[in-house]
Amino acid sequence: MDNLIICKRCGSDACLENIVSDDIRTYHCMGCGFISNTFMVENNEFYEQQIQTLPEIYKDLMYQDDENKWWFPSTINLQEQGMVFVEGTSKNKWKWASVKAVKRTEEDKKKNPKVKSDWKMDMSNIKYFEERDYMEALSYISVLPQ
Repeated sequence: MDNLIICKRCGSDACLENIVSDDIRTYHCMGCGFISNTFMVENNEFYEQQIQTLPEIYKDLMYQDDENKWWFPSTINLQEQGMVFVEGTSKNKWKWASVKAVKRTEEDKKKNPKVKSDWKMDMSNIKYFEERDYMEALSYISVLPQ
């Protein structure tokens, strides 16, 4: 079940809380684009695994709320629509990057025959959005209506 709650990171009223079970909740804020869940607390195995695999810029941007949950930027990767992710060099210099997916050409398929997808991310159409423009980044790849 999904509920709209106030985001613990940015204060937006557009944070989706998904209640998976009595013990498991996930959070995805449409205001700031950050995500968290009940396992994102220090000394939790899931948290430790995330810390080992997250890109450095994502670790730099992490935020700990008043319930000790850590929030980090989301990454959206929809094979036929596109991707939204963080790109930057520091927590003071970053933006949302949004890239549309395009159909692979026959030439693409010959160059990379092992790739089974008919789609690819076309970095030539990358568009950048400010921190609070996460929903616009999603709209660019048609996740949300424009």
